[in-house]
Amino acid sequence: MAGAVTSVGRWLTEAVPRGRVAAFRTLVYLFVAADLVIFTPWVRTRADVPGELYQPLLIGRILPLPTPTPLLVHTIFWVLLGAALLAATGRAPRALGWPVFLLYLEWMIIAMSYGKVDHDRFGLLVALAVLPTVGAARHGDRTRTEAGGWALRVTQIAVICTYFLAAWAKLRFGGLEWMTGSVLARAILRRGTDLADLIAGVPYLLIVAQFGIMAFELSSPVVFVLRERWRHLTIGFFYSFHLVTMATITISFAPHLIAMTSFLPLERVRPLHWLRQARSPRSAAAPPGPVDPPAPQPAGQVDDTGQVVPGRPVGP
Repeated sequence: MAGAVTSVGRWLTEAVPRGRVAAFRTLVYLFVAADLVIFTPWVRTRADVPGELYQPLLIGRILPLPTPTPLLVHTIFWVLLGAALLAATGRAPRALGWPVFLLYLEWMIIAMSYGKVDHDRFGLLVALAVLPTVGAARHGDRTRTEAGGWALRVTQIAVICTYFLAAWAKLRFGGLEWMTGSVLARAILRRGTDLADLIAGVPYLLIVAQFGIMAFELSSPVVFVLRERWRHLTIGFFYSFHLVTMATITISFAPHLIAMTSFLPLERVRPLHWLRQARSPRSAAAPPGPVDPPAPQPAGQVDDTGQVVPGRPVGP
């Protein structure tokens, strides 16, 4: 029993390069800033919604959190935007990381307390909660850290739980009939693309797809027991699944996809380093070529006619 606990502990804190944590942290905080202005700018409209329509999530009732007002919503937006951009630089990882997590959590509570809750934010919220615990990490640093390994592992677990628990919810509320029903057909009717219309025309293909989705989500925890190469290929399949989802029924899982990069060797991705190399002069990067030997000097002095006078010393 003790050995099993030790093995689990080692697995949870498997050390990773600090450069991987630094790259993941930058990516996550940049996405938070992008989320505010690109993916969920509609949350700012909650400032104008009457307070009686606010039905806070459970966490909002337990704490309790205030009813959104224009001052509250706009203050969170601007403070969170600035803090996320600063945190993306890697400076003050705790002093900036904790406020970003708390403010983004409140931003999501405001967003999801009016009747619709998205499950693609779970992994990102967990990442924001654990990144401040890692401390300093520099891009390209190969030094390994167990604290960083724990932060990435917990994020990975949250990502896989998103899949597995989604399948559990389908079975809980829809039963086995979810796989044989018209779930995808209704989604295509509401928001399908031309590609989805082509797929819908193939007999029984949507039913097969629903069985495939259920099998994929229930088996997703297997990724943790695969070897590194197969694990990366499996993560690539996960990304392709979401690409097809976006191409057919225009549902984006952008926050989830950002959190899923915790599985990838991000320390190898160093765009700033590559940019500096590209800007450096070629002469500095190229090895020096062969140097021609100096030409031999005449053994004498050149007179006014350009002739060498033998026996006379060179020079004035």
